[in-house]
Amino acid sequence: MNKISNLPPKGTSDWFPEEYKKRKFIFDTWRKVCLSFGYEEYLTPIIESADVYRAKSGEDVGGKELMVMTDRAGRELAIRPEMTPSVTRMVTRVYESSPKPLRLFSIANFLRNEKPQKGRNREFWQLNCDVFGSNSLMADVEIIQLSVEIMKEFGANKDQFIVYYNDRRLIEAIVTDFLKADKTKVPEATRILDKFGKINNDELILRLKEEVGAKIDNATIFLDFLNLEEDAFEYVYQNYLKENEGVKDLMQIANKLEALGLGDYIKYNPSMVRGFDYYDGMIFEVYDRKDYLKRTGVLKTDDSFRSLFGGGRYNGLAGIFGSQSFPAVGFAPGDETTKIFLEEYGMFKNLTSEYKSYYLPILDEKLTSKILDLASILRKSESNIVKVGLDVQKMGKALDQANKMNVDYVVILGENELAEGKYLLKDMKSGEQVEIKM
Repeated sequence: MNKISNLPPKGTSDWFPEEYKKRKFIFDTWRKVCLSFGYEEYLTPIIESADVYRAKSGEDVGGKELMVMTDRAGRELAIRPEMTPSVTRMVTRVYESSPKPLRLFSIANFLRNEKPQKGRNREFWQLNCDVFGSNSLMADVEIIQLSVEIMKEFGANKDQFIVYYNDRRLIEAIVTDFLKADKTKVPEATRILDKFGKINNDELILRLKEEVGAKIDNATIFLDFLNLEEDAFEYVYQNYLKENEGVKDLMQIANKLEALGLGDYIKYNPSMVRGFDYYDGMIFEVYDRKDYLKRTGVLKTDDSFRSLFGGGRYNGLAGIFGSQSFPAVGFAPGDETTKIFLEEYGMFKNLTSEYKSYYLPILDEKLTSKILDLASILRKSESNIVKVGLDVQKMGKALDQANKMNVDYVVILGENELAEGKYLLKDMKSGEQVEIKM
């Protein structure tokens, strides 16, 4: 029989304890901030009907990246590649009877059949945070504010990340104006524009010509507009304010975020479109500022990221489940891009456990029961981690093992200590040793 590889499947990872500490730090931070805003935690099944994702997740996530299987009844099921359609399905079951708004979050794993690359694995974890049942722009503001607060809780500042925002209604108007495209072609144009900055402009122009029907001159002018930095919003303000609800909403959202003291963290970006088909209002993405500086020519480096995570409005998604549509807005950061961002900026500084760790070696076989009793007493404190030796050891070997395990203290209990009703507590960092009465 051929030997089976001890490596995990391509695009997945084993998390050894040191790596898991980093992920736990990320997950704990996500959970802490979401709970502080009043969001409640939930979880959906890891499999769904494949149609749940095919309907609105876009041609990549809902198509070639979907991991599909067939159950015994011949139904096509998919391992979830994202959470938004799943949580929307779940909410349709209770929406009418639930108090509004519903503030929900989950931390779950996902699987996509995509090409693994730096920052993108086939298996990944995400925070998914959503508000259901509110059309108020304050829900949009809160979602962006929550995104910023999560980044700040990690220790990031305005020089390290930026929030780009846009609106799908504005994008639709601009696409039809610049490209002279039919509205039915807007979803396809949006999917192409999501590749802006990832593929060269010549390829983008060609795809807009062949797949959307845009003239080359119009596509070229359109891409010039997407490259605008400071003047982009002034242009849309002058040309679309009167008739476009997207512009009006973006202005109010920006003003409210300014009032919250977050103006330095946000910026309108005409090229930011989000690739999922279900977005129909405000959209945003949190970018690594280092990459932003790189793209503007201020910082030249090959080791940086474009987008960390994003989200937006998806008021129409519930309709695919035969439910009356209801308002929804949310976002979803991933574990891998977050981890690399934190590593690049040196933010994994506080991973030391709040627990105190103890090692109790068995120095004499006859004392095993006494050592186990003492371990049980120490474990009654919720802040203690207690490991007991599994074999009889000499003191030197016991201390060597304690160093390898990186424990805080070694508990020494021998015949002499037992006779005197005490044990010795050795601090492995300072080397100090104290007597403790039993």
